[in-house]
Amino acid sequence: MRVLLIEDDPGLGAALRDHVASDGHAADWSRTLADAAHAAQAIPYDLILLDLALPDGQGLDLLKALRRRDDRTPVIILTARDRITERIAGLDAGADDYLVKPFDLMELTARIRAVARRYAGNPNPRLMLGPYEVDVPGRAVIGPAGDIRLTAREWAILEALLQRPRQIVSKAALEERLYAFDSEVESNAIEVHMSRLRKKLGFDLIGTRRGLGYLLEAG
Repeated sequence: MRVLLIEDDPGLGAALRDHVASDGHAADWSRTLADAAHAAQAIPYDLILLDLALPDGQGLDLLKALRRRDDRTPVIILTARDRITERIAGLDAGADDYLVKPFDLMELTARIRAVARRYAGNPNPRLMLGPYEVDVPGRAVIGPAGDIRLTAREWAILEALLQRPRQIVSKAALEERLYAFDSEVESNAIEVHMSRLRKKLGFDLIGTRRGLGYLLEAG
């Protein structure tokens, strides 16, 4: 996924960005409300991680502005504010989830997966893909011969295809999901990851539509 992280604390922001990236997502980090608002308008994000207290304003104002213009990007609030009234205000403003600092990074990972499943329209944590069983929360693929180990980026590609069944996903869309805006991307990076993924899952599972992109051939 392409994730916008909005957090002004440099230490926490760096830790969150690195953790999200280690899960195979592209993580763009904004430290102010103004930068975040600009990024949210310029890039179609799959998820926003939103701190509430920022140097130039309140994160809740950004959330309300997104929802007013019918931007349905899922938002998880990350804040030290733990009063129930503040949680209710965040959820009522349109947040999809609310995590109180400090929190375990693995819990954040689980919350991100849960929100992504809801927005993909498939709450089932296990899917059948040809001869494979895909454990979405566990990021595992089980084949006839046992578990198949995928790297974070290989999983991110497979997840992108799973979220758009029977639809072509362009190379550019995959690059946006895998790499942050300040990352240098090799011209053949997607092809390299795709080739390795096909070697593990079989060359008939993922099809190529030349000049258009990739799609799952198996239902």
